[in-house]
Amino acid sequence: MVKAVKVIILIALDFLIINFSYIAAFLLRFDFDVNSREFNLWFDSYADNFFPITALTLLAFAAFRLYTSMWRYAGTEELLKVVLASATGSLLVLAYMMFLGSRYMPRGVYIISCVLIIALLATSRLAYRFLRAVRSRGTFRGFLARVGGQESLRNDVVKVMVVGAGDAGATIIREIKRHPEYGKKVAVAIDDDPAKIGQRISGVKIAGDHKKIRKIARKYGVSEIIIAIPSAGTKAIQNIANECSRSSCKIKTLPGLIDIIDGRVSVSKLRDVAIEDLLGRDSVELNTREISGYLEGKIVMVTGGGGSIGSELCRQIARYRPRRLIALDIYENTLFELANEIKVKFPMLEFEAVVGSVRNRERMRETFRKYKPHVIFHAAAHKHVPLMEKNPKEAVLNNILGVKNMVDLADAHAVESFVMISTDKAVNPTSVMGATKRAAEMILQEKSGKSRTSFSAVRFGNVLGSNGSVLPLFRKQIEDGGPVTVTHPDITRFFMTIPEAVALVIQAGAMARGGEIFVLDMGEPIKIMDLAENVIRLSGYVPNADIDIRIVGLRPGEKLYEELLLAEEGIEKTGHHMIYVGHPLAANPVLKEMLEAGDSDCFESIIQDAIRGEDGEVKAWLRELVPNYTPAE
Repeated sequence: MVKAVKVIILIALDFLIINFSYIAAFLLRFDFDVNSREFNLWFDSYADNFFPITALTLLAFAAFRLYTSMWRYAGTEELLKVVLASATGSLLVLAYMMFLGSRYMPRGVYIISCVLIIALLATSRLAYRFLRAVRSRGTFRGFLARVGGQESLRNDVVKVMVVGAGDAGATIIREIKRHPEYGKKVAVAIDDDPAKIGQRISGVKIAGDHKKIRKIARKYGVSEIIIAIPSAGTKAIQNIANECSRSSCKIKTLPGLIDIIDGRVSVSKLRDVAIEDLLGRDSVELNTREISGYLEGKIVMVTGGGGSIGSELCRQIARYRPRRLIALDIYENTLFELANEIKVKFPMLEFEAVVGSVRNRERMRETFRKYKPHVIFHAAAHKHVPLMEKNPKEAVLNNILGVKNMVDLADAHAVESFVMISTDKAVNPTSVMGATKRAAEMILQEKSGKSRTSFSAVRFGNVLGSNGSVLPLFRKQIEDGGPVTVTHPDITRFFMTIPEAVALVIQAGAMARGGEIFVLDMGEPIKIMDLAENVIRLSGYVPNADIDIRIVGLRPGEKLYEELLLAEEGIEKTGHHMIYVGHPLAANPVLKEMLEAGDSDCFESIIQDAIRGEDGEVKAWLRELVPNYTPAE
C-alpha cells in the first residue's frame, strides 16, 4: 500500500513537471511575449493535445522504470534512465503531433521542454535522496557536518580505514556514510596509486600507500581496516594483509571480484581476513573437460568421506554430475551432516552415506558388490602424527591393512581409477604415520603393474583448517586466552587450503595412468612461528603482549621440515603447472614378499602377527617394511 502511494505521488509530480516544462518551453521560445498572435497560435496546439502529450511522456517514464527505482540509492545509472526516458517521451510526442495531432509545435519547444524535464526530474529525485538523508541523520546542520567529515563521533563508533580508493572502496565509504546504524565512520583511505594520494574520495582523505598502513592507522585512531580491492591478485592482497596484520586493527575484506560484477559490494558482504589470505596462493585453474571425462555419469566412492578432506572431495565431485556418489566413513556424525548438506546443495544427485571401516574386508566386499564403483578416492586414514606414535598398531591396521583391502577389492571389481590421498610425511618418514603411508604408496605401485585399475597417489603437505591441523589448535588456544604453543622456533611446514588441495587431487586423478605418485606444488614452506603470530594478530591481539607464544619442543615423530619427494623418485612436469609426478619405485623386498605370499587372508595374518608385540616391536617391523623410516625418538 505504501509503495503504491509513493508511485502515485511520483506520477502526480511528473504530471506537473511535464506540463510546466512545455509551458516554460513556449515562454522561452517566444521570449515571454504571451500576447503575440504567433505565441497564441502555437500554444493552442499544445493545449489541444495536452492529455496525449502528458500520457505519452508518462508512458516513456514507466517504460524506463522510473517508478520502480530506489531513489534513495540514485546514482549515474538512474540519471541515465532519466535522460533516456525524457528523450524517448519527446520523440513519442513529436511522432504523435506529426501523424495524429491537430497541429504542429515548433521544433525548439521539443528541445527546450526535453532539457527542462531532464533537469526537473533529476532535481526532484535527488532532492528525495537528500531529504531522506537529512531526516535519517538528524538536523540539517548535523547533516552538513557529516558531509564535510567534521561530525563528532559517539564513543561506540568504530573508526575505519578503507584500503583501495577504486569503485569498491568508494561504494563501501558511501554505504557506511548512508548507514549510521553500522556504527562505523571512515576516517581515512589508502591507495597505492600516487596520483590519488592527497585527494579525497566521498569526502575521505587518501593519506598514503599500503606501506604506511600501520603509521596512518595510529595517526587517525583507526581500529578496523577494510580491504576493498577485489580485483587485486593474491600476491598483492597478501602484501596488504601482511601489512595490516602488523597493526592492532581488526581486518575485513571483500570476498572477490564477482561482487563488483554483480553490484553486490556492501558492508554486509565483508568478511574477516583469514589466515588463508596471507598465503598469497593463486586460485587453482582446472581442466574441467578432462575431469568430467572420468567423473560425469560414473559411480564414485570416497572413503573417509566424513573427514575434512573427504567431505570436500564429495562437495567438489558432486559438481561434475556423477551418476551416484558414495561417502564411506566409520564416524557416523560427520557423515550424517555431510548427507544433509549434499541433499540441500545437490538435490538431484543420488547420494549414499555408508557407515563402515576399510579395515573390515567383509563389509567393504559387501559395499563393492552393492554399489559397483567406477572411481574411488581413498581418504580414509589415521593421520595424527603424535597420536599414532602412541598407537602404532591402529596406524598399521588402518593405513596399511585398510589400503590393502581397498586395493584388492578395486582390482577384483575392475574399478577404473583409484586415487589415494598421501602425505609429505611419507618421504623419508620419521613417524609411524609417515611410515604407514609410505607402505600404502608401495602397495598401490606394486598392484598397479598387475591390474587393469589405474592406481595412483597424491602427496601434499599440511592443509589449513583440516581436522587436527595446527590452525584450529591455535584458534582454540587464543579463545582460551593463550598461550599459543609452537614446538620449535625454526619449524616449517608446507600449507594449502582444503578446497585447493582437493581440486588438485581431482585434477591429478584425471591424469593418472597407473603407478604414479603425484606431488602438489605447495609453494614456499611457512614458519609455524610466523603463522602463530599472524593468527594472533588477525584475532585482534598483539603477540607476546596480549597472547603469549610458548615453545614446547618437538613432539614424537615430528621433523623440523618436511619433504615432498624422495631423491630417487625424480620429478617431472605434468599438463598442470601445480601438479608434478614422481617416477614409480619398486616395493621393498620385505613388503613385496608379503604381497606375493598369498591371498588377502594371508596378508592380514602377517599384519596381525606383526602387531601382537609391544609398540617398539611394531616400529621395528615397520623399519623392515620401509627401510628409509627413521623413528625420531
